[in-house]
Amino acid sequence: MAHDPNLYPADRVVRAQKAAAEAGLDALLVSPGPDLRYLTGYEAQPLERLTCLVAPAEGEPFLVVPLLERPAAEASPAGGLGIEIVGWRETDDPYALVASRLPSGLGRIGLDNHMWAEKVLAFREALPGVEQALAGQALGELRMRKSDAEVRALSEAASAIDAVHLNVGEWLKPGRTEREVGRDIADAIIAAGHARVDFVIVASGPNGASPHAEVSDRVIQPGDPVVVDIGGTMPSGYCSDSTRNYVVGQAPEEYLRAYGVLLAAQTAQTESVIPGITSQQLDAIGRDLIEGEGYGDYFIHRTGHGIGLETHEEPYIVAGSQRTLEPGMAFSIEPGIYIPGAYGARIEDIAVCTRTGGERLNRVTRELRVLA
Repeated sequence: MAHDPNLYPADRVVRAQKAAAEAGLDALLVSPGPDLRYLTGYEAQPLERLTCLVAPAEGEPFLVVPLLERPAAEASPAGGLGIEIVGWRETDDPYALVASRLPSGLGRIGLDNHMWAEKVLAFREALPGVEQALAGQALGELRMRKSDAEVRALSEAASAIDAVHLNVGEWLKPGRTEREVGRDIADAIIAAGHARVDFVIVASGPNGASPHAEVSDRVIQPGDPVVVDIGGTMPSGYCSDSTRNYVVGQAPEEYLRAYGVLLAAQTAQTESVIPGITSQQLDAIGRDLIEGEGYGDYFIHRTGHGIGLETHEEPYIVAGSQRTLEPGMAFSIEPGIYIPGAYGARIEDIAVCTRTGGERLNRVTRELRVLA
């Protein structure tokens, strides 16, 4: 699948340099991970050898890579950005190399939030007296507001994971284990167009009361409610994440009542997305409804998380957050009800805040799927 040419635009590094200056950072140092891919399109391998984009607030950025990785860097979108790619040999000290090329008089540098500790400490030694801070205070603000191309990539990811949910009934059968069903779902995630599987949750019966349950060897029984939460990463680098609920045969009446409450809450939240609403307000819309029906103690997590090049990123839809939602912000809406020892239920869609409201990217029915 060809990537949208606007997905990794050449001006991102320049905008990151400006954001760094506004955040009081003299330079950004970005190692392999989502920040590097966001800025350059380069999905570098996270190795013990240093790969690092160096972006001073003022001056020319450059990309330091192990010499043996330079062909891969040049072949990636980073090779077309006009940024110098500097290869270092096995006997070189890459941290000293970076320090020697940075402007003098640095006071504060931003390191990407996922940089390995050994690299953080090596930069501390190579740049004595320079304060280290998180680059996320600058980069997070950029990544949180998705471009039209990014929204298209997230929409493609949502459609791909929807295609998997449409076929869950082929694999979810009484007598099979969660692990067996999970393997079939993982294969389907790849077949639907994802580059990799990020997670598969198949939580049946009482296992559904654990929001992040691992697949187990529990045999699925007739009458079991089953939470299926799945996601992967597309070739574009953008992620999918969606949860739907299934029941094998006749579900318990109490579960059906709880599911009706949950569906009403999740629907109300997705229909309330609009520029200007705060994360806390959006969380409260579903939480208040669930609490009003007597299930408040069983909604034990935030409403949602941002999504993009990572499954979990800013903004977080959670009580206490005064962050105002803006056009381009993409996030999950996934309230849940979890009854210990009995069952769980969670409905999750990815939504995007637009100029006029919200758009739900996942289109598969949110109704409970009853399987024969």
